Amino acid sequence: MDESRGGSSYGGRFAGGDFDAIEFLKRPQTIVRLISWVFAIIVFGCISDGCYDPGTGHCLFHKDANACNYGIGIGVIAFLACIIFLVADASFENISNAELRKKLVLADLVFSGFWSFLWFVGFCYLADTWRKSSTISYSQFQLNHARASITFSFFSIITWAGLTSMAFMRHRKGTDFDTGIPGETRQSPYASFPEPEDDQGFQSQPFGGKPQQPVTTEYNVPSY
Repeated sequence: MDESRGGSSYGGRFAGGDFDAIEFLKRPQTIVRLISWVFAIIVFGCISDGCYDPGTGHCLFHKDANACNYGIGIGVIAFLACIIFLVADASFENISNAELRKKLVLADLVFSGFWSFLWFVGFCYLADTWRKSSTISYSQFQLNHARASITFSFFSIITWAGLTSMAFMRHRKGTDFDTGIPGETRQSPYASFPEPEDDQGFQSQPFGGKPQQPVTTEYNVPSY
């Protein structure tokens, strides 16, 4: 189903309008996605740059290589996903197909919800392994990087949960053409023409005045 007029569809206006970069950057969804993008950079950047022992190469999180790999992995994928969804958000209103819009919103909903869960797992994993670590021999540089990766893993849970909530609300809004309720169809914007009443026939002549009596003529025979 194509859309080319005013209205809204899955949180965006119908296709045909010009892209406004300032308005796009002011949207709460764009702001939260950009924040999530920055948090992802901080997490995988801190782990890869300062959470490995330069002498042995061991991960500082209790020498558990899986902890470092997990943090870097979800951070890099979150970083790339934010870029992809930002591009999709920017071109969303130029998509005229309502079904394609629905699929994009569903993809955002599923991915954001799943990544929010993975960030929760990552935060618990990093915090637990860091608790078991012996930090006596660690430099302040290493300590700051490890603590920053844990802290921003926690913040990422909040931002990705926010993206999940926004995607869910966009999906619930649906489109003006598709209410999402089985059996419900879009009503016509024009009022229906009233049905004519039963024809009772003319009760009186269409013009004013008394009804005329029928004229009768009689022929009288003349007398002579």
